[in-house]
Amino acid sequence: MSEVVYEETATMIAAGELQSFVPFGREHCRNHPNAFNLQLRELQPASELWSSDGAAGLVGSLQEVSLQERDRECWQLRKGCRGVREEDVEFEEELYAAGNVVVWSQGSRTQASSVYKAFTVDSPVQQALWCNFAVPQNKKDEEEEEQTVCIVQSTCVNVHTVTGKDFISPLPFQVSDVWATKFGLLLERKNTVTDAQLSPPGEPLPTVFSMLHPLDEIAPVVFKPTGLFDGSRVQYASDSTMKIVFSCCQPSIVVSYDTVQGIHSVWALRKVTHDERSTVLRCPAEPVGTPLGLMASGFLTSHLRNISRLDSPGGSGTAGLGPGTGTSCPVGTGSPLHYSALHSHQSRIMTSSPGIHSRVHSPSISNMAALSRAHSPGMAAPSFSGVARFNTSFHSPSPRGHHGLLPSPNSTINETMLVPEMEPIIPDLCIEQLWSETVTAGCHREMSSQASKVFLTSDVCENCYLCFLVESHQQLRCVKFIESNDTSQLIFASVTSIPAKDAEPLQNIDAMLVLEACGSLVLYTGITRVSKVFVPGLLSPTFSMTNHLPHLSTPVENVSTPANAGSRHLQRLDEAVMPSPVSELRGPNIKHHEASFLEDYTFQQAMPYIHALRDPVCNRVTLELNSGTMLRISIPEIATSELVRKCLQAIRLILPKEAAMKVLVKWYNIYNAPGGPSAHAEWNLFVTCFMTLMGYNTERLTWTRNLHFEVPLSPVIAAKKARPSDGGSDEDWDYVLGSHYHRQMNFQPVCSPVDSSGSNNTLTTETESLSSASAPSSPSLKLDSSAPLFPHIPALFYVLHLLYQELQLDELQRARASSLVCLLQQLARDLQLDEYVDLYWRDYPALISSFTESFLIDQAQMQHPSFLRTEPPCVFSWLSSCLRGEESPPFPYLPGICQRTRLLVLSYALYITGDENATSTDVSKYLVKLSAGQKSCASEPHYRRQSSVKVKFSSESLAVQLVAWLTSEGFTLKDLESVPFGVALPIREAIYRCREQPCSDWSEEVCMLIGRQDLTRQAHKMTLAKSKASVGSGLSLEPPATTEADEEEDGMSDIIQEVTGLIWSQDLRVQEVRRLLQSSRPVRVSVVQLPEVSDHEYIEEKENKLLQLCQRTMALPVGRGLFTLFSYHPVPTEPLPVPKLNLTGRAPPRNTMVDLNSGNIDVPPNMTSWPSFHNGVAAGLKIAPASQVDSAWIAYNKPKSPELANEYAGFLMALGLNGHLTKLATLNIHDYLTKGHEMTSIGLLLGVSSAKLGTMDMSITRLLSIHIPALLPPTSTELDVPHNVQVAAVIGIGLVYQGTGHRHNAEVLLSEIGRPPGPEMEYCTDRESYSLAAGLALGMVCLGHGSNLIGMTDLNVPEQLYQYMVGGHRRAQAGANRERHKSPSYQIKEGDTINVDVTCPGATLALAMIYLKTNNRSIADWLKPPDTWFLLDFIKPEFLLLRTLARCIIMWDEILPNTEWVKSNIPQIMRGTFDPSEDINMETMAQAQDYITAGACMALGLRFAGSANSDAFDCLYEFARTFMKIMSFAGTAAVQTGYYNLQTGLSMILLAMSMVMSGTGNLKVLQLCRFFHKRTGGEMNYGFHMAHHMALGLLFLGGGRYTLSTSNSAIAALLCALYPHFPAHSTDNRYHLQALRHLAVLAAEPRLLVPVDVDSLKPCYALLEVTYKETKWYDETTVELMAPTMLPELHHLKRVKVKGPRYWELSIDLSKETQHLKSILSKDGVLYVKLRAGQLPYKDDPQGWKSLLASTVNHRNSGVRAFKPEAISTFTSEPTLVSFAELFCKTSEGMKHREDTLMLFSAMLYECVMQECPEMLPTYIAIEQAVGALSRSDLLQTFPLWQLRLVVELWDSRMLRSATNHHDALLTSEFLPVMKNMVDVALDSWLKENSSVLRSYMRGEALPKETQSVTLACFLVYRSIPCLRNTHTQLEGCRSLGDLLSRSSQLGIPLRDLLRLAPVLLGSVSGPRTLPGFPLQAF
Repeated sequence: MSEVVYEETATMIAAGELQSFVPFGREHCRNHPNAFNLQLRELQPASELWSSDGAAGLVGSLQEVSLQERDRECWQLRKGCRGVREEDVEFEEELYAAGNVVVWSQGSRTQASSVYKAFTVDSPVQQALWCNFAVPQNKKDEEEEEQTVCIVQSTCVNVHTVTGKDFISPLPFQVSDVWATKFGLLLERKNTVTDAQLSPPGEPLPTVFSMLHPLDEIAPVVFKPTGLFDGSRVQYASDSTMKIVFSCCQPSIVVSYDTVQGIHSVWALRKVTHDERSTVLRCPAEPVGTPLGLMASGFLTSHLRNISRLDSPGGSGTAGLGPGTGTSCPVGTGSPLHYSALHSHQSRIMTSSPGIHSRVHSPSISNMAALSRAHSPGMAAPSFSGVARFNTSFHSPSPRGHHGLLPSPNSTINETMLVPEMEPIIPDLCIEQLWSETVTAGCHREMSSQASKVFLTSDVCENCYLCFLVESHQQLRCVKFIESNDTSQLIFASVTSIPAKDAEPLQNIDAMLVLEACGSLVLYTGITRVSKVFVPGLLSPTFSMTNHLPHLSTPVENVSTPANAGSRHLQRLDEAVMPSPVSELRGPNIKHHEASFLEDYTFQQAMPYIHALRDPVCNRVTLELNSGTMLRISIPEIATSELVRKCLQAIRLILPKEAAMKVLVKWYNIYNAPGGPSAHAEWNLFVTCFMTLMGYNTERLTWTRNLHFEVPLSPVIAAKKARPSDGGSDEDWDYVLGSHYHRQMNFQPVCSPVDSSGSNNTLTTETESLSSASAPSSPSLKLDSSAPLFPHIPALFYVLHLLYQELQLDELQRARASSLVCLLQQLARDLQLDEYVDLYWRDYPALISSFTESFLIDQAQMQHPSFLRTEPPCVFSWLSSCLRGEESPPFPYLPGICQRTRLLVLSYALYITGDENATSTDVSKYLVKLSAGQKSCASEPHYRRQSSVKVKFSSESLAVQLVAWLTSEGFTLKDLESVPFGVALPIREAIYRCREQPCSDWSEEVCMLIGRQDLTRQAHKMTLAKSKASVGSGLSLEPPATTEADEEEDGMSDIIQEVTGLIWSQDLRVQEVRRLLQSSRPVRVSVVQLPEVSDHEYIEEKENKLLQLCQRTMALPVGRGLFTLFSYHPVPTEPLPVPKLNLTGRAPPRNTMVDLNSGNIDVPPNMTSWPSFHNGVAAGLKIAPASQVDSAWIAYNKPKSPELANEYAGFLMALGLNGHLTKLATLNIHDYLTKGHEMTSIGLLLGVSSAKLGTMDMSITRLLSIHIPALLPPTSTELDVPHNVQVAAVIGIGLVYQGTGHRHNAEVLLSEIGRPPGPEMEYCTDRESYSLAAGLALGMVCLGHGSNLIGMTDLNVPEQLYQYMVGGHRRAQAGANRERHKSPSYQIKEGDTINVDVTCPGATLALAMIYLKTNNRSIADWLKPPDTWFLLDFIKPEFLLLRTLARCIIMWDEILPNTEWVKSNIPQIMRGTFDPSEDINMETMAQAQDYITAGACMALGLRFAGSANSDAFDCLYEFARTFMKIMSFAGTAAVQTGYYNLQTGLSMILLAMSMVMSGTGNLKVLQLCRFFHKRTGGEMNYGFHMAHHMALGLLFLGGGRYTLSTSNSAIAALLCALYPHFPAHSTDNRYHLQALRHLAVLAAEPRLLVPVDVDSLKPCYALLEVTYKETKWYDETTVELMAPTMLPELHHLKRVKVKGPRYWELSIDLSKETQHLKSILSKDGVLYVKLRAGQLPYKDDPQGWKSLLASTVNHRNSGVRAFKPEAISTFTSEPTLVSFAELFCKTSEGMKHREDTLMLFSAMLYECVMQECPEMLPTYIAIEQAVGALSRSDLLQTFPLWQLRLVVELWDSRMLRSATNHHDALLTSEFLPVMKNMVDVALDSWLKENSSVLRSYMRGEALPKETQSVTLACFLVYRSIPCLRNTHTQLEGCRSLGDLLSRSSQLGIPLRDLLRLAPVLLGSVSGPRTLPGFPLQAF
């Protein structure tokens, strides 16, 4: 008994952080605007009302708050999912619901709570919960989680996602409860009384439903019980007695309660399998009684008989189902349905009004609501089925009608009939029974009530329990469960009951808090009782106990009553435990305990006590007191110190679970006792506790006894420790000695963490007398073998040793290792493991040599585990042997604890040993896992690694593999910083190698690890325009002196200034282009009034001049659209700004307005309609394809005024060209087309077709066919489609079917080229443009197919086209269109010959496009110009241009960029000398020559489009100059050719030039454009202006970011856009539809590469090296370009590389795949680059003279000397390097005498900057520090020498392996050899003096005195001499060196270290130099 009492009194822990708790939502709701109707101010908890002032207050508040409303308040807390900040872990979220309001708030210890979101809904909230829905991603099967809040109301569930989507899902029945699960929501249907009466026996309706996503259908859940009889039975969960009480996501389970049997069951929740689904859905053939037949007809009819019409609110719902469903009933006045409800209710749900008809329970979905969900993915049925399915609102609110269409209520159906058309609802989820309680007869007097709480918890040994609290029995039942291999299955083991009134789990400390019936709080871990919890300020009733009550025979055994409860209360107590007869009213989370025992006390007991627990988060929990107030407490953790925590983990890993549990519970109680130790003494407390548990008497050990001086022990522990001593002994004397003040001082550093430099040298002052005093070990120092941990000492020692090795690998933990080593050395001594003691002594020589005491251990009772080897595992020596290329046994590690060990051992195996399977299949070669209860280790020999497997891979790829593997293990740069410098060096080297030559497609994490932020940033998607905020802060070349207002309106302000400023940094050409292309300001009309001109005439003259100028203004938008292409991301809330087209002017002296509308001159009608269309296109083309545009925004831009309709039409076309029109809803497209506005139709048809380029999209085809009579069936009605719309539609067909070779369309288009004019006026005007369109469309459909047109041979396409081109007899119209063209036209007499003037252009271009780039000579010869004068006279000169163009682009590969080639296209007869006698028409000749030249130039332009080929440019420029010369002579030639023809040719050449130089902004072309811009008079018409400004637009395409492609599709688009016949005036569409000019956009592609500095995020210059693939014209060549630059077309390139030396190299290999570069270019071409240290950007230092390297050019050495540390900041952006230079490399007062150190630091800094590895600086410094300390001999631990040894070994292996390529090693400088030499000198000189010390060590004699001890240990470590205790006989007394070598061969001492030892071992005392013939310096 005493033991138990001891437990009760002694173990009590203190809870921390007591604070009162009020749900934040309650406060918020008080001030919430929607809360005025629910008077939440009065919502005090009921218990507060009692204690308020008397009855009056109570009555007053009760009048305002009905009980029902009070109950509605509920809240839940959870651990925050997304941190407010990254590091803010302690953070809670609260979801509070009251009335109609739900408040989601977040708060933490450090931050006050704040509202994250608040929701207000229409009706009172029944429940609010968090739920994660899985949203399937489109491509693969992966799913994305969507976090949501679900708010349940009586009629619907509102779902709000974190990303901002809202859904409303109507509920088809009344819901009693909703549960969040892994898959979505589970809904429990409310069971009503009528339900049971109505449904026939044996056919219950489903009660549990699932909703996988708010848009999915609510489907019943299938359940699969386990049982002897019905094992295979699968059915719907329709048992009305089953109530769900708990659901959980991980593992996915549901706990239910059977209300009849009183049993709890656990079910696994999973997706339904295919078989189960089919079983359940099978229509029942069996009799009605089977559980499968959900919907047998019997119950249908039985329902229908019982229900009269008026009862059903579904009456009007079903009425809409149409005929065949019985008579539909009109809704009478008595109907419970109000139509107004339908309209007013937000979610369109009809609510039945209970006032009129109280028996109706269920709201019914209206048809609309059901229909609106009919598009949900879960439904394949016809659209009405949704309604029919749930339109069953009879009394019972259940979804009847899974299989039958329900007729309206008053019709009857034949008994057996089932309506077959209905699809049933397919179930999604299945619950499978895993476990249920067993009911034993005598154990419970009554059936247990439903669990009021269920939760999962786990204990400290990682056992998992499912606990449920049964309040009626006041017990907590804990079921242990284990996950089996098949994760979906859980195996449930034993059940344990714990007496409890309430309980809550504490997740992160693996414990739970239990409130016992007596009111005391007890902490359990799993089912192990840990201790009571003492809440300060809240006296637990147990403290006022008199003593334990006598054991009553009632179940009140462990209920202790408060003292003032006399005997009269014992009866009462008895009742309290029994289920109270009063039914318990409980809200979701509020408990009203009606037990009388509690109520009595409310008045008698002044002390508040706890009556419930709630809301556990992490280790915090809320206590509900009887007074109604709530307190939040936190339960302390098991350990705060990292070291203690790790030790506990290790202990738990290795001990059997029971033992581990004992230790952990014991420790927890000691550590957290009230008034327990402060944190810094935690380790000392742990050592004491741990050693005591092992059986040590810590009082008897000097060092552990001294631990207690730091902190007063709490009385609890002190009482335990003090055992009566048996008489005085020597220890008492030690004790007295040890308690001196200096002793206290000495020992403080031992176990308080030693600072990392190891300055615990105070230890060395330990008094001599002391160690001698305790040397004779007295018999009392024996371990108590009955201690609980005694048998496990060796195993515990070994795991702690491995933990010690792990701590050695982490700089941040190494200080703790020195604390741990004190404990380890004691255990090693007592276990007599000398080699371990030796190892610890080598690590901490000064520390260990001061410990001498040891205990005796009775070895017989020990369990010696097999894994404990006599040779201690040392991770450093393992790594070192790996570096030396020796083999070593696999290294032991503890999974989960020694992660760093595992990582580094495998890294070395992979990178140094070169075994690339080390991290995958060969792990066991290098690592051996330890786990509890390992009895026998695998046999030794198999671990020998084959050294024959040498490096297969080149070391480059090993480095890559290592880096990739480390990343996958989650290793980051931060982790690398804490790896000791020697160990980290190989990893740093691998990283350095990868950094030099990275791959462009590495993941973001790898790039982070190798320190290439530029690549990381690249992997992180981001475009320049979106990052305007971050990018735009710096340089921007805003044009000066223009105000904001001017800026906006010209529509060109969105060009990214920073980039254009870098491309054209020398001049303001972009501003000039803006000036030339702006059309929004009035033009200047300067006309001088001559004396003889009257004022009226003068006004007319001004207006005529303005009209000329307006021809130009109206043509500008076409060019502007190309200039501002894709440069703007619209704001979704604002309409697109469209600059207005300004056609007014200002006359100079007085700036008077000149207007065309004054009526003085004739202005053509509709003059501005097409220009404003173009203006709309130009505005729309600004929108970048990457921006967010949706259907609503497009419609939102629709202008109100009708005169802007043309602009909007253009805007629509532009949206099609940039691909956004696909988002426009079909409804809207239809809407626009029905308006019949010609322009809108043209824009829309062309836009939609461009957006669907080459897709053969059926819906678009239908859309286009309506507008093309030829594509409609012959009998269809003649639609009156405007001619221009027909042209647009025909081109649309060409675009949609581009390159598909679609036979039917090709046939139709072929005949349409020669469509004859119709009898009336149809098809008679503008026939040329229609024929041309048909030809272009035909060319596009068969684009580039050449002669292999599949299945079209019978059409004879080329021959037919040839005939259209040269003329001849018209063929009979074939096929469907014969009827159409029966009667000839009455207007146009063509006869039966083909009208070549109409058909030739279309046919020529069709041939050109079909045979594009095919080099088909026979077709090309058809297109040759005739070679006799006679034939030449028959061809229009401009057709010659087309033929030449066509012929050249068919013979694509023969186009050469020189004048000879151009001239070779002119027929021979024109080139020779003319015989004057011949009658030559000079005019014909001149025109033909000019047009042929223009055609050839045009072809040249297409061939080299976007290439900026200088030869092509020079050639074209020459021709342009020639033409201009001819024009400027008003001589014969100009007159002969005619001004118009010359101007046409010149325009074509100008366009060709701007195609070649597209996007480059070439100045010469710009000058030409500007020259033509100024020419406005004479023959310069609208069309020529359009051509010149298009040339200007192409030249600056997309503000210099885009250029032209030469793909087939692009060439086709350019042929449409640049067709050489330009309109004569602004309404001219006769030869070519103006809208097609904009198709040039389809040929644009982004090829500008903009380097952006990753540190400043600003665009910058960088040198690129571009390698071309070889072609037949040139070999593989490499050119250097200064980016930002246009790249050539990607298919010409082999690789693009950012070249050094300024920036880190980065190579993108295009021979493998171009996708990566394409995606970079499409995202504004942003290529992130990183400046190398020591370099300046090109902008600041164009020549490279200021760089750090510049000074070192003259000779090697001056570099370091000339290096001024002050200047460092200009060369590197690394802040660490800058501040290092600032603090350590400048001479300051304190540093005067340390000039050499300064020099050294400067040299290091220089080296780091030069080598580009600033991260090596700490390594350099660490090496220097270590060497310095050694030579001054003030080292206290040998750790730095271990690291030095690793560094030297790595260096050696690199030097030996490859003496040639030093460049990739990190430490290439002279620094390391110097340091190495200093170490050798220091150690050798020590050896000279102290060889005797070494000898005595090697003989195994006692360790030397402190001063010698440290250096000896350093020597042994650095010289890698193994522990020679057991081998000393071998090496002593060798006669010769050979003898020594042979003996030492098995010890593995490296040769050069052995030579240092040789003099000592061979007995020569004189010193290391005397060995003949061995110059030691060689080693």
